Amino acid sequence: MLTGRQGTAVGDDGRVVARAERAGSSGGDRFEFGGSIGLAHDYLLVMRGAERTFAAIAEMAPAAPIYTLLYDRAGTNGRFDGHPVVTSGLQRLGVRQRGFRALLPLLPGAAAHLRANGHDLVISSSSAFAHGIRTAERAVHVCYCHTPFRYAWFEEGRALGEVPRVLRPALAATLRRIRRRDLAIARQVTRYVANSRICQERIRRFWDRDAEIVHPPVEVDRFEPGEPEDFFLFVGEVTRHKRVELALEAATRAGRRVVIAGDGPDLARLRGLYRGDHDFRGRVSDAELEHLYPRALALVVPGVEEFGIAAVEAQAAGRPVVGVDAGGVRETVVDGETGVLVPEDDVDAMAEALAHTDFARFDSARIRQNAERFSTDAFRRRIAAEVGQALAARS
Repeated sequence: MLTGRQGTAVGDDGRVVARAERAGSSGGDRFEFGGSIGLAHDYLLVMRGAERTFAAIAEMAPAAPIYTLLYDRAGTNGRFDGHPVVTSGLQRLGVRQRGFRALLPLLPGAAAHLRANGHDLVISSSSAFAHGIRTAERAVHVCYCHTPFRYAWFEEGRALGEVPRVLRPALAATLRRIRRRDLAIARQVTRYVANSRICQERIRRFWDRDAEIVHPPVEVDRFEPGEPEDFFLFVGEVTRHKRVELALEAATRAGRRVVIAGDGPDLARLRGLYRGDHDFRGRVSDAELEHLYPRALALVVPGVEEFGIAAVEAQAAGRPVVGVDAGGVRETVVDGETGVLVPEDDVDAMAEALAHTDFARFDSARIRQNAERFSTDAFRRRIAAEVGQALAARS
C-alpha cells in the first residue's frame, strides 16, 4: 500500500513551498501500489471542480509529492497540507488566481521543467499543461483529463478575441506551439481517463487516443435540501466561455433574479451591465455555497460544461438545473425529472424556461437520488481500477 514520503519540498525558486507534517487521508480507499507515486495538477490556486477532483485523488495517496505550476495554500484552504508541494519557477512571481492567465506563453515550458522522474507511477490531473510533466522513462503516467486545453484546441477564436489586436499574432503562435507540444505529449502518456463523454470525444479527435470515462467526484453529503426562495443561482468562474451573460440576459427578460457565486475576468464587465438587476457575490466560501444551493429555485448552467460539478451539487441539495442541452449536463441531469434542458446559445428558450417552468413540481428526493450516482466513493473505486489497469498493462 502506498504511503508516500514525508519531508519538505523546494520549488525551482529555491524556497520551501510546503511541508508534509502528517500522513493519512481523510478516509476512503488508497491506491494499492508498492512503488513511489507522484501527483500533478495544472495550478492549485482555488478550490473549484477540477481542484476538488484532484483532492480526492490526493487523498488516495497520502503524503505523496504534488507537482504544480503555481500554488496558493490560502486559496486552496490548506487542503493539500499533508503533501510536499513542488512548484515551477513561476511561483516566485507571486501570481494568484486573478493574474495567472497572463503567464500563458510561459506555462507549457514551466510544465516541461517540472520533474517527477523519481516516481514509478505519476497521476496527473490536467485541463491544460499537467499532462506534460516530465516523468521517468519507465514510469506509468495516468492522466485524468478534464479537457484538452480549450483555447488551443477548440476555442482559439474566443482566446484571440479577448486580447488586443496587436497581441493576437503572438498569441496565435503560442497556441500553435501548444498544439504541437500536446500531440507529442499525448503519445507518451500511458493512459488517459476522461471526465465525461465530450472530453472523451475531444481526446480521440485531437490526440487520437482512447480514454475510459470516470465522472468526477461530488461531495454530495455536504448538501441538504431546504426551502427554495425566489432567485436562480449561477456557480462557477465568470469567464466568457461560461456564457454567464446569456443567463443574466435570459433572467432579465424573464423578470427573474440571478445570484452569481463566482469570480473571474468577466465579472467587472457583467456587474457594470447588470448592476441592480442581479446579485454578484464574487467567490463564496463552501459554507455560503451550501446555504445558497437549497434556497435557489434552480441552478442555471448557460454554457457547455465538460462535466459540471455544480450541477450535481445543486441536485444533491434537492434543486433542479436549467442547463443547455449539451456537454456534461446530458450525463448528470434527467430532463423533466431533475431539471430542464434548453438549446445551446438560445437566450429566448432559457428565458422561457426561467419564466414559465413550475419549479415546485420537482421532487427534491428524486433529484437528490440522481446526484448520489456521482459520489466520491464511486469515483475512488473507478479511478483506482483505471490506475490498476495501466499498471497491469505496463507490467
